[in-house]
Amino acid sequence: QVQLVESGGGLVQAGGSLRLSCAASGRSFSMYTMGWFRQAPGKEREFIAAISWTGARTYYADSVKGRFTISRDSAKNTMYLQMNSVKPEDTAVYYCAAGLANNIVVRNWGTYNYWGQGTQVTVSS
Repeated sequence: QVQLVESGGGLVQAGGSLRLSCAASGRSFSMYTMGWFRQAPGKEREFIAAISWTGARTYYADSVKGRFTISRDSAKNTMYLQMNSVKPEDTAVYYCAAGLANNIVVRNWGTYNYWGQGTQVTVSS
């Protein structure tokens, strides 16, 4: 079992930066592929980024590539999402997720096993 808690959300102006954190507790954090998803009102949950259990591979949605950076610190059981050059369309609830590497498709939210409660990010224009 893995428990995930996001933090770092808030209000930021367009063009600014924000860093989200996802703290994991439970066993074998380092064995899980981790991902970030977001969901805006009236829209489907959207893949943002993912990182392999070793940290060697990262994956990004085209909409955030070059602006967002995903990373993980296994010693701290924490994953991060550095968000730079944010845009109003980045406004959403951001969720972190974890799944066993052999079982998931990184861009498919339905294949992740564990989810955090979400953190709101609001970008003002």
